[in-house]
Parts: sequence; C-alpha cells; structure tokens
Amino acid sequence: MIKDRIYVLVGPTASGKTAAAIGIAKLINARLGRTAEIVSADSIQIYKDLDVGSAKPSLEEMQGIRHHMLDFVDHREPGYNVAVYREQALAVIRDIIARGNIPFVVGGTGLYINSIVFPLNFSEAVPDFERREVLSETESQYPGTLHRMLTEIDPVTAARLHPNDTKRLIRAIEVFERTGTTLSEAGGDFTNERGNEIEFEPIMAGLNMERKLLYERIEHRVDLMMEAGLIDEVKRILSSDPDRSLPALQGLGYKQLIMYLDGKCTLNEAVYLIKRDTRRFAKRQISWFRRDKRIRWFETDKCSPEVLENDIFSYYFDSEGK
Repeated sequence: MIKDRIYVLVGPTASGKTAAAIGIAKLINARLGRTAEIVSADSIQIYKDLDVGSAKPSLEEMQGIRHHMLDFVDHREPGYNVAVYREQALAVIRDIIARGNIPFVVGGTGLYINSIVFPLNFSEAVPDFERREVLSETESQYPGTLHRMLTEIDPVTAARLHPNDTKRLIRAIEVFERTGTTLSEAGGDFTNERGNEIEFEPIMAGLNMERKLLYERIEHRVDLMMEAGLIDEVKRILSSDPDRSLPALQGLGYKQLIMYLDGKCTLNEAVYLIKRDTRRFAKRQISWFRRDKRIRWFETDKCSPEVLENDIFSYYFDSEGK
C-alpha cells in the first residue's frame, strides 16, 4: 500500500525552524504548483495568549503560509496532552491531503513529533528525570505511595505490578502524566504498538548548528523576548488566572518570570535561569531527535538561508530523498 508522504522539519529551539519552514513552504508552492500547509508541533505555541515567550510566529512572519495547531488552546486548559494533540494533528494532516495540499510538520516538541511519525508507542514517551526524582524520593519517604497513585490512575496496570517495583511504577505514572493515556489502554506494556502501522510516510529533516552558536542565539532570543514585553505578557496571563500550576505556565520563560513576580528571585536571576534552562532544553532536544535515524541533518551555520532552504527542498522532493 502506497502511503501519503508528510514532510517534517525538527530541531532545537532557536535553530531557525520557523524561518526555514516558511522559506521551504514558499519553494514548494512556487516549484511544485501545490500548496504547503504547516502543522506546528510545539507544546507551548498551541496556547492562546502565550505569544512572546513561545516565539509564536506573527501573521507577518507567516508570509501567507497557512499554519495549523497554533494558538488554539485556552492557556487555562489543564488537560491538553499529547494524546489529544495526536488525534487533532492527524485529522488536520488528513484534511490537508484530502484537499490536494502538502502537509509540512514543523516543531521541536519531541513527543508531538513522535506521536505523528511513530505508531502509538509509549516506549517513546519522553523521560522526565526531575519528575522521576520527585516520585522516587516520595516513595522513599512514604513507601507504597506510588502503587496507590497508580491504582487510582490505572488499576489494571497497578494490579500486575509489585508495590516494590519502583522503576515500573514510576514509568507507568509518567506515561499517563505525559500522554493522558494509561498503559493498560495502550495494550499493557511499554513496547506494544497495538498492531498499528504508521499512517503516513515521513520524510524528515533536522536543523543543527555548532553548539556555541546555538547557545548564543538562545541568549539573544531571550534578550529580544524581554525587550518585546515578556514580563507584561506573564502579568496579563496571571491576571486572568493566578493558578501557577497550569501546564501552560511551566514553559520556559513563564515559569522563571513567575518566580520573579512572586519575589522568589531578582529579575537578573530570572533572566539567567531562562537562558540556562533553555540551553539545557536545547541539548535535550538534540539528544532526543538524534535517536531517530530517519532524520537527515542540515547545518544551518554552514550556508546562507537560501541555500539551506533549497537543499532541504531538494532532499524532500528529489528521487534520492524519497
């Protein structure tokens, strides 16, 4: 069975995905006589009102290229997760194909990308090491807590795991917290793909650059966000809902500035933390995407934007890239 192709562009934050994607989409429109539509795969850009801190492209920056899965979830919504994203993004992709256009998936959220380019496979869930440490410490202090937590979330899986099997208990809780779906619903283990095949054939490209340059770009981007009014944006969001625990407010920039507004650190310390944590996040993104051997990497600091966009277009659509 011949599968429809989708074109995917990934990379760490501040690597230039937005600009490159728009340039490539315009090449598709001009050279193929077909319309490319961008499907965003960014877990913060989905939220309304989170514009500056998420580096959400403006209408002007989109240059007429249609974008999907962007700016559509109320930031006060606590229940949006990768399972919901997957369902909605796949529906959007099917619609783009049905209209004769080309789906172009662009983003840096590994879970969102994998939910599209892999079968539903919970072995791919991103490990949250900080959360694991918290759960492990809780279990050390209060034995039996993890098993009780899992029993409330997923009694089927809890029944088959020993209360002392801390590693698997944490993993089962983590899968639910990151995807909104339990292991028992997925088929009972971490590698069960439920007989699914991937729905589309992904042609995947990744952006990379020398690490020092990437970190410089990250720090410059943070400075620009501060100049663009990130603090005022955070204040507006908190004025509509002061709940600091909302998932939308755990994003880089928002979390640290809330600490500043709550008097827990100085503004300079908050900006330092944003830059530091964003560098760490970018490093994790690179490690995550490097695991997928289907991705062909392009060095953005080795050529002009025009050459880069042309090279990726050629990879996507020349016979060697198919």
